[in-house]
Amino acid sequence: MKTKTDIRALTKDQLRDFFVAQKDQAFRGNQVFEWLWQRGAHSFDGMTNLSKETRAMLEEHFVINHIKVDQMQRSNDGTIKNAIKLHDNLVVESVLIPTEKRTTACVSSQVGCSLNCSFCATARLKKMRNLNPDEIYDQVHAIDQQSWHYHGHKLSNIVFMGMGEPLLNYHNVIEAIDKITSPEGLGMSPSRITLSTVGLPRMIKKLADDEVKFKLAVSLHSAIDEVRSSMMPINDSSNLAELLDALQYWYQKTKKKITFEYVVWKGVNDTQNDIDALVAYCKKVPSKVNLIEYNAIEEDGFEQASPEVIEQYVRELEKHNITVRIRKSRGQDIDAACGQLANKTS
Repeated sequence: MKTKTDIRALTKDQLRDFFVAQKDQAFRGNQVFEWLWQRGAHSFDGMTNLSKETRAMLEEHFVINHIKVDQMQRSNDGTIKNAIKLHDNLVVESVLIPTEKRTTACVSSQVGCSLNCSFCATARLKKMRNLNPDEIYDQVHAIDQQSWHYHGHKLSNIVFMGMGEPLLNYHNVIEAIDKITSPEGLGMSPSRITLSTVGLPRMIKKLADDEVKFKLAVSLHSAIDEVRSSMMPINDSSNLAELLDALQYWYQKTKKKITFEYVVWKGVNDTQNDIDALVAYCKKVPSKVNLIEYNAIEEDGFEQASPEVIEQYVRELEKHNITVRIRKSRGQDIDAACGQLANKTS
């Protein structure tokens, strides 16, 4: 039996060419493209401005490997976690994070992760595969619909802070963002999108060379190599000096500040030496710091630092005119907070 092509792998021009080859009119390709991307069609039967014959013909040649929201959990604070079933029955998770004024989609880029950060639940899953551009796009589209349904307005922001390392799925992530920001897709502004990475210098430089318009965040957690390597093995192969060089290159090319994501743990990075190192690092590249509340995962041995230490970080950063914010976690009661995504619903 012939394997059908996923129709969303085709460009609009390829769709137009397909219809011409079928002795039909090219504009049918435009109609199908709109159904696939702007309207998020799950099936050909739903493409109601096409004839039954045309829909049957599409069904004969193609499939739509659309995601399915297999399970949805709502937190006491309004956060929504989606267990997303993919066409091959693998599962990833995405999150809708509401505030009074906006809704943010936290989306995944890989099934599992290969980087083994010791504080992250996703790291306990082996990396199974990269997500395709349409699978990334579908997560955003689904959360946009949830934003309308539960909050009465469209999705405000997107963060690539879910499962996986986005820069290890570079091509597919960039293609998904292109669709998300296109007027023929969701039409979102790139300035409302943030890509978070553990810090892969070569790929950060590629982002800059490719002149991307979205924002960059780096999961830092320590500005001391030995401390960072103890939590994040990637630091052994891409140390802080190499990362800084890439971030300076990024700023030179884009003029966009970097956001450093930073969790303070008791007995790990809670000394004055740790604070001084972070201040010194931030001074070397235009940046701001998000101090993120820690979300415990089972038997990881990490414990949130005391409020006094967090306050000391804030005082020192502000004293040196470095913007700093304390980010409270959302969705902890449904394991939807930062570092907690691990397919527990699958």
